[in-house]
Amino acid sequence: MSTKVSDHILERLREWGVDHVFGYPGDGINGLLAAWGRADNQPRFVQSRHEEMSAFEAVGYAKFSGRIGVCAATSGPGAIHLLNGLYDAKLDHVPVLAIVGQTHRTAMGGSYQQEVDLHTLFKDVASEFVETVTVPEQLPNVLDRAIRTAYARRCPTAIIIPGDVQELDYSAPTHEFKMVPSSLDRSDWTAVPTQESLERAAEILNSGEKPAILIGQGAAGARPEVERIAELLGAGVAKALLGKDVLSDELPYVTGSIGLLGTRPSYELMRDCDTLLTIGSSFPYTQFLPEFGKARGVQIDIDPHMVGMRYPYEVNLVGDAKATLQRLIPMLDVEREGREWYETVCDNVKRWREVMERRALQSADPINPEYVAHALDPLLPDNAIVTSDSGSTANWYARHLTMRPGMRASLSGTLATMGPGVPYAIGAKFAHPDRPAIALVGDGAMQMNGMAELITAAKYRDLWEDPRLIIAIWNNHDLNQVTWEMRAMEGAPSFLPSQQLPDVQYAAFARSLGLTGIRVEKPEDVEAAWRAGLGADGPAVLEFLTDPAVPPIPPHANWDQMEATAASILKGDADRASMVKQGFKAKVQEFLPGREKK
Repeated sequence: MSTKVSDHILERLREWGVDHVFGYPGDGINGLLAAWGRADNQPRFVQSRHEEMSAFEAVGYAKFSGRIGVCAATSGPGAIHLLNGLYDAKLDHVPVLAIVGQTHRTAMGGSYQQEVDLHTLFKDVASEFVETVTVPEQLPNVLDRAIRTAYARRCPTAIIIPGDVQELDYSAPTHEFKMVPSSLDRSDWTAVPTQESLERAAEILNSGEKPAILIGQGAAGARPEVERIAELLGAGVAKALLGKDVLSDELPYVTGSIGLLGTRPSYELMRDCDTLLTIGSSFPYTQFLPEFGKARGVQIDIDPHMVGMRYPYEVNLVGDAKATLQRLIPMLDVEREGREWYETVCDNVKRWREVMERRALQSADPINPEYVAHALDPLLPDNAIVTSDSGSTANWYARHLTMRPGMRASLSGTLATMGPGVPYAIGAKFAHPDRPAIALVGDGAMQMNGMAELITAAKYRDLWEDPRLIIAIWNNHDLNQVTWEMRAMEGAPSFLPSQQLPDVQYAAFARSLGLTGIRVEKPEDVEAAWRAGLGADGPAVLEFLTDPAVPPIPPHANWDQMEATAASILKGDADRASMVKQGFKAKVQEFLPGREKK
């Protein structure tokens, strides 16, 4: 039997080491589906409940494996559904390939059913490479370039294959005019800055007395070097959310997350430092960085298009973080006089941890949402993979979970879209079937798409060596993050028609699928629920009834925001009494004995 174009695509994916494709079927990819049947489902086709979830699962797989994530969808509606997940990959710089079908070539341009101008549709999200295959000879070059570009540019790419092309006999490009042959090899490469720029950077770092380091996901491969330069400089290290798992939070000088969802010591670190070294991060919120003119800055980033646009850095080092730091570290002064700054940073971190513990232990009605994350923290396995959805849950993820060496964690850092928490965790399970995965999700995101993906988890649970996949839901009947943004930023009360959510029995739904399901209504049952989930022999849903009136107070909470919140109360916020009580109880923890007032 002849080899079809669809057969060759799957063969080439296998040659690239692709072992999973996350997708949803449709007649636009019938040729590919038939080829999967002939190939004994290699690479494995992982069926989600929706194409957006396929894309999110591919992103989660890529984030936690370091390999390209691949998703597939039919033409028209299926391709459109991929977009949100692909934009998540684009904004978080994750290598993902989308393979999508198209109507037959004979029907293109004829306003045919499900015909969409896919090339235009994908041109922005897959701006680095999107191509339509119209003849077999375009392969394997188009597929190879899509994969190679996704890896090199850390981005999503897309190939569009009309249905009739999938069914054609494959013929390789020849040695003729206007043929484009291809090859598989993708050797490693390392970018490093010039010696002169390294020397200028070293001069700046050596001159500082109060150094601060900000790391993002680009520093992930340079953990020993980041630790070494922090110790040499006596610097505190703050982490962008995408860099949460880069460095252990057990190190005394690691101040934790930065930004609106960040910690007070990270805010103080940036406020008071005189030198800033940013490694592998494009953290966009300038107001959380040092005031302009107060600190000298050096940036390290592998992407020359992403340097120099967040802060007025004096030196922008374009290069791989590990290789650049290895060259920079020997140029730094080893002997530094005094450690007052370092000790201040460490004291701030210690005090913040005490504050967060006191906050988490405050009573609420019925359960303090901070306590749910706080109780999980000491129970996390050393090899755990943690995902967080967007929303107020991300506050507790950012502030209460202590990353230790070996742990992995991520969320939608730049797009901050709702819905990736559960599919990220499923993608992680296929990347690391021998590790437990834990998704932290709000009830809004769970109702949006997480419940359907519990079906996916139930379907594939037997494929995972470690079957534990824990979905923890903060059930507060409220789209809580937006509610608090309305209160703090707009001075507006909660608009119940948009913010209030129905009380769904998530645990009961999980049990209907044959999964473990536990509904927790009292704080004294929280820890036991976590232990039960971590001890389950398969996926588990833990549903915590939490208090929506516990505020995710920002680390820099200023008078304008407090006045805006007060205004929302005066305008008749439906939950104003409880909100005031919880806000006061949370904020007052920072001013109890043991904390100096500034």
